[in-house]
Amino acid sequence: MSERLRLWLERGERGFFLRDAATGDAVRWEDPRIRVISVAGVTFRPGNVDDPSFDPGRRLTLVPEPDNEHDPHAVAIWNADRTLQAGYVPAVTAQEVTGDEQAVSLWRVDGGLRVLLAPTDAWIGTPR
Repeated sequence: MSERLRLWLERGERGFFLRDAATGDAVRWEDPRIRVISVAGVTFRPGNVDDPSFDPGRRLTLVPEPDNEHDPHAVAIWNADRTLQAGYVPAVTAQEVTGDEQAVSLWRVDGGLRVLLAPTDAWIGTPR
């Protein structure tokens, strides 16, 4: 049985880096235990990712859309209150996402947003 993933969010210039809470080691965005994705479709929702509800460190909500006419595997990314949509999990990743994962805004970049997708049982500590 594998150990529960425990991550700290470590503040950077425009967002957060990841650190393993058990070892203190940096966790690369390519780590196989997690996914860090660029939100797809932000250009269809101008200004939404600039809303404070998408600030780095904020929890987000994943909403599967099995009835989506363009992609039955589509998973929408909303703010925690589900009042504003940022976009979607990219199609190449959406097929592997259940929608039960934890989602946390990590980084704003060039009008877009990078989001951490972590297992449901992962512990994610945020800076005070």
